[in-house]
Amino acid sequence: MKFHTRWLLGISLLGGLQCFPASAESAFSWHGFLSQGVSQSVHSDFVSDNGDVSFNLTELGINMRYDVNASLAFVGQAVYLDGGNRFEQGGRLDYLYLDWRLPEFSNATLNVNVGRFKNPHWLYSATRDVPQTRATIILPQSLYFDNFRDVALGSDGVLLRYYHAAEEGSFKVNWSYGKSPMSTFQTKALLGEFAQGELEQDFAHQVSAYWQSASLSWQIGASYLDSDFTYNPAAVDFYVAAEREVQLYTISVAYFAENWEFATELQRNHRIDQGGYAPDYMVNQQGEGGYVQLRYRIAPSYTVTTSYDMYISDREDRNGEVLEAMTGGMVPAYYGFEKTIAVGLQWDPAPHWRVQAEHHWVHGAGRLTSLPSSQNTPETREHWRMWAMQVMYWF
Repeated sequence: MKFHTRWLLGISLLGGLQCFPASAESAFSWHGFLSQGVSQSVHSDFVSDNGDVSFNLTELGINMRYDVNASLAFVGQAVYLDGGNRFEQGGRLDYLYLDWRLPEFSNATLNVNVGRFKNPHWLYSATRDVPQTRATIILPQSLYFDNFRDVALGSDGVLLRYYHAAEEGSFKVNWSYGKSPMSTFQTKALLGEFAQGELEQDFAHQVSAYWQSASLSWQIGASYLDSDFTYNPAAVDFYVAAEREVQLYTISVAYFAENWEFATELQRNHRIDQGGYAPDYMVNQQGEGGYVQLRYRIAPSYTVTTSYDMYISDREDRNGEVLEAMTGGMVPAYYGFEKTIAVGLQWDPAPHWRVQAEHHWVHGAGRLTSLPSSQNTPETREHWRMWAMQVMYWF
């Protein structure tokens, strides 16, 4: 029995179901999850502004699927989240799309998803929304930046998923094009709390490819993302019109054995920012990041996880010294990087129940804000730590 599990669950708008006959109830399935936890970020405002113990670690979700026929289905998920400062509190529709599976040909399948589709391009991008499918409560921030959780989870547009099985292994290719709505929370996470205008994602173009061995032990993948953002200032605003161009290049390797699992993702980014703080403000830089993660099942109900995560915002300024000098010392150098060591434990006391706990030791604050500046620098020390514990139930 392999150690890893992956599952994708679905939701459909109840009103839309009324157009289908009642005899099709067997084609309708639904699942859900409830989780509550406690966390604390010491010497940082990653979770809360005051560093106190916080119960803002709530995840509630319901996901459903309606199979119209063998090739057509409606899929989606609605959730309520409360993660403190990590992401916006409240309910949201994570995804809702039409899944059309074309006829199989030469051991290959092609699915077309139209609507608010779910991002399949990174190792955990399709499972980060369900607590019991994550290796840790808080994923590596180098790739899975919590402030942009909703943007990275999916887009409104179209997704093509190609899968081919052969004796030597399976091959997957994903292509998508769309954009995500940007909330006030995400606008302020990017530019700072004084931003009064609207941030828009113009588009997100992504492609990825994965190969998995016939034994299911190895998986190797690569992905590319190209996206543009535009900031439209309010009539009275601290900021001016701004644009951001982002390209992400990611490679991943995963190995699964009977009792242990190894995974790593490495990413390089190219970012161009224009405007925002001033009409002539411009930043053109390349950053990089990634993590290595090892999980081991020490007993049928217990799994330990350890990981190292690293993010550098500018490859030409790995220690953040140029960042500090450019801001006249108002932004400390450690906002140019973030390095994290994490250790966690999972306990499954009964079917559909899990208790998860972890501790993170962090050096730097480069992933607490997308764009550090004198107006957008969270209160965080150079060395800080956080811990979290969460109880989960799913059905």
